[in-house]
Amino acid sequence: MTTESPPPEAPASPASPDRLDALDRRLLATLAAAPRAGVLELARQLGVARGTVQARLDRLQRRGVVTGFGPDIDVRALGYEVQAFTTLEIAQGRLHDVVEHLREIPEVLEVHGISGAGDLHCRVVARTNRDLQRIINRILEVQGISRSTTVIALSEQIGYRVLPLVAHTHLGQTGRGG
Repeated sequence: MTTESPPPEAPASPASPDRLDALDRRLLATLAAAPRAGVLELARQLGVARGTVQARLDRLQRRGVVTGFGPDIDVRALGYEVQAFTTLEIAQGRLHDVVEHLREIPEVLEVHGISGAGDLHCRVVARTNRDLQRIINRILEVQGISRSTTVIALSEQIGYRVLPLVAHTHLGQTGRGG
C-alpha cells in the first residue's frame, strides 16, 4: 500500500491536532459516501495503510470532528411529512425548565439558543398540519415561554450537509482564525 503525503503547498504536519490535511478530507468524504465501510475497506479506497486510517479516525473522533457513525434517517420515510421551525421567547430564569420540557417531545429534533428575536430556535417535525398544532400545543404546556412563532418549511432547497465545508477547510483552517 502507498502512503499519501500532504500537497506541497501545505507543509503542515497531519498529526497537528488543529488541522485537516488532504488525507483527512478524503477520509471524511469516503466515510460519508460509504458510512458502513470498515477500516480495511477505507484504507483500500484511499490507498493507505489500515493503521493510518484507524489512527486518523481515532484522532478525528478525539477532536470531535467525527461525532458518530449512526445511520442518516429520513424522517419523511417515517411518516413525518411536515417540518417546521419554532422560535421561542423564554422568561428570564426559565431556560433550563423549557429545554428539559422540549427534550421530552420526540418531534422536537433540534433546539438552538439564538441571538436576536427569540431565545430558542427549534426544528420540529409532524405527520400533518393538525399534528403540528398538537406538537406546538405540547411545546407551550411548560411555564416560561412568553411567545412563540412557527413557520412551516414548504420544501428543502439544500439539505443538511458538511462535505462542502470539509472540502473547503484547507490545511491549518480550524474556524478559530487559523
